[in-house]
Amino acid sequence: MKKRTGQSGILEKVSAENEEQIGRTLAILNSSDRSAAHVKSVLRNAVLTHEKHLLSFLDNIKGDTEFHKAAKLARQIATVGKGFFLKKELGVEILHKREPQKLLAYLGVKNIDEALKTHDVTELFSTLRFIESEEWMHETFDAAYDGFTAKDFEERDIEISVLGPEWKTVSAEFVKKKHHNVSHLKEFGVIFVNPIKENVPGKFLRDFALLLHYFHEIDFYSKLFRKYSAEPNFAANFKELLRGDVPEKSTVGPGEWLMVQRYLWKVDPHDPRLFLPRVNPESVHWARGESDLTAFKAPKANLDLSMWHDLDWVGGIFADGGSEVVSLDLEDNAMSLVSFMEGEDQTMNYHQRESMWTKIFEEYAGGEEAMEKLLIDNFNKGVIKF
Repeated sequence: MKKRTGQSGILEKVSAENEEQIGRTLAILNSSDRSAAHVKSVLRNAVLTHEKHLLSFLDNIKGDTEFHKAAKLARQIATVGKGFFLKKELGVEILHKREPQKLLAYLGVKNIDEALKTHDVTELFSTLRFIESEEWMHETFDAAYDGFTAKDFEERDIEISVLGPEWKTVSAEFVKKKHHNVSHLKEFGVIFVNPIKENVPGKFLRDFALLLHYFHEIDFYSKLFRKYSAEPNFAANFKELLRGDVPEKSTVGPGEWLMVQRYLWKVDPHDPRLFLPRVNPESVHWARGESDLTAFKAPKANLDLSMWHDLDWVGGIFADGGSEVVSLDLEDNAMSLVSFMEGEDQTMNYHQRESMWTKIFEEYAGGEEAMEKLLIDNFNKGVIKF
């Protein structure tokens, strides 16, 4: 990379910044003990404290439920502009072409027109994944998304909605499987929250950060939609984006970085790609979402999460911890707190490990904006070559 970019000392720079951020954070936490057990404990306690502050702040926001208040706040602090999304009337057309019979039966209506009298089209689309079979979803996707062109898209804001209590029972299995109650529809620019509250310390802050992550993930895909809208075979490329059909290689050549869209460690901690140079768009979305959260302050409510700013990629090996990397990332520590409270006490660090690789890539790329351009320009290749 030094030969190909002309930049030297990148790894040394990142290493020095990493140590500086660790020192800053432990000083804020008033922790002189640098044993792994102690560092993990004070980080979990910080998550617990900041979650309480966030929940206390939400008491002052107008909204029907805690979820509505959280959605309103997330919309306020997410630093994203308008996106390029499929027109909602196209969603109505899709539902007319492929009437979801299980959904209609659940609502107790005869047809989609009846369902649309009481429910928004994106709300119905959001619930399809809870009710209809995967086979039906795939068939609908293949049949209904084939003919879209750039004219079927429009500029509009990203939406965030909270599903009503009538969906609580049917969405419970989704929450059980995903371990969170938030999801999204990239093509429509919609984030939705299931009306299921999980009363385990750490889960609310974890999922609130996920809301902000989704704002940036949808914004990123919107940029891809725009890019491909000016190119041939738009419909095919659009479907590939929604399926996540990015080629995933298992080797790299000189100056090459894999582009990996998922967290490999969650599937196989021994995946050989975990030892290769790679950049993960997911970690970019997380960095931006956590940056929004840590930049927001409400002094009167004692809400200040700035301690976590720019820690998504920071981690260290501490005394008495063997070779285990302790992550200082907010999401890793929120998940670790949840695990601790549920009696499993599993320490998470996979967000930090991916973010560290992405941080190194960003340094060689020449900054965040240049990195994003490389990601978008090479997204369908599965590899970026310098």
